[in-house]
Amino acid sequence: MSISSGNLSARQHGAMEFTNAPVDIDVVRRYRLDRIQAQLKRLDYAGILLFDQINCRYACDATNMQVWCSHYETRCVFIATDGPLILFDYGDYPHLVEGIPTIDEYRLNSSFYYFAAGSRTAEKAEKFADTIADLVKTYGAGNSRLAIDRLSYTGCEPLLKKGVTIHDGLEVMEHARVIKSAEEITLMQHAIDVCETGVQKMKDALEPGITENALWAKLHEANISLGGEWIETRLLSSGPRTFPWFRECSMRPIELGDIVSFDTDLIGPYGYCADMSRSWVCGDKPSDEQRRIYAYAYEQIQHNLDILKPGVSFHEASRAGWKIPAEFSKNKYSSLIHGVGLADEYPSIKHADKLELGGYEGVVEENMTLCVESYIGSERSGEGIKLEEQVLITKDGAKLMTSYPMELGWL
Repeated sequence: MSISSGNLSARQHGAMEFTNAPVDIDVVRRYRLDRIQAQLKRLDYAGILLFDQINCRYACDATNMQVWCSHYETRCVFIATDGPLILFDYGDYPHLVEGIPTIDEYRLNSSFYYFAAGSRTAEKAEKFADTIADLVKTYGAGNSRLAIDRLSYTGCEPLLKKGVTIHDGLEVMEHARVIKSAEEITLMQHAIDVCETGVQKMKDALEPGITENALWAKLHEANISLGGEWIETRLLSSGPRTFPWFRECSMRPIELGDIVSFDTDLIGPYGYCADMSRSWVCGDKPSDEQRRIYAYAYEQIQHNLDILKPGVSFHEASRAGWKIPAEFSKNKYSSLIHGVGLADEYPSIKHADKLELGGYEGVVEENMTLCVESYIGSERSGEGIKLEEQVLITKDGAKLMTSYPMELGWL
């Protein structure tokens, strides 16, 4: 089934309505598709098949039931390097993509995941592979190299038998997504503004007796009510649960004097991520130990912000990073700096002592958006401080996109 967007903007369709969007959404869509096809040409692929729903969102902005679809191989996008973008959907609902100019064709998917296909899984996978192999043949001009971001063995095996060679689609998508247009930056800033509204609602609600879950719900409520979409994690903890890091929120009542640390990981309006961290104390005054570890975390953030300039290599950034005191090194955050867009993304810049194990090379570029991380955990008090800032790389260096205040009075 083919669809035509005509002259209508997506904002004129109820199914995909964006009220008072700060930019022309169609400009964003075309920029993102152009970025993908440029990467496909660079890597000499016939096309790409996308099942990751965030990659699908980046490619065409069709967003229905993203979290549900991420559980199953049901909704996917095929993009020919020199040809159309085809959305394969879990049902025959073309009204869900009306007005999206980057979608050239809409088709019903032959869903082959076991929940949908059961004992007919192999039959359905074969049918799907026939369709994709035909597209590769039609638009590949003899090139049978297909990039795929993620697909089970069940889906890959019949493609391989039909002569399609499979390559890493995540490389394509991460490099496409890494450089933001001016319009994308505007949308990301809007998502951050929504996030910080929610963060303030959390701060206003913080008092002894509120549970971690109830406090975290304030952020969700603000995000949804202001047009946001979901939150990727539940990283809020209090008191002794803040050390070590990565405990998700619970029904624990927050007590007077507790540190409360959180990481938003929020997918806001238009699908853009707002990824910031703050730490507070429940009550009027932090302890001396809370102030001490907060000062270290703040110093790490400020030092590492100054490193980020266009042309700096990832390894240079790692080696120039703030030297974490030995007492905190074992429990430091897993990465030094990471990319951010529709979610966390390329690059992941490692701590200097992790370069050999997990580091890779690359270069900081203008119009990257990055997050600068710190976690300082005290074995002495069993508490941890989590701070994080989201930044835009400009020709002059890192420019803060997050603006919610740090606890400078603790320093």
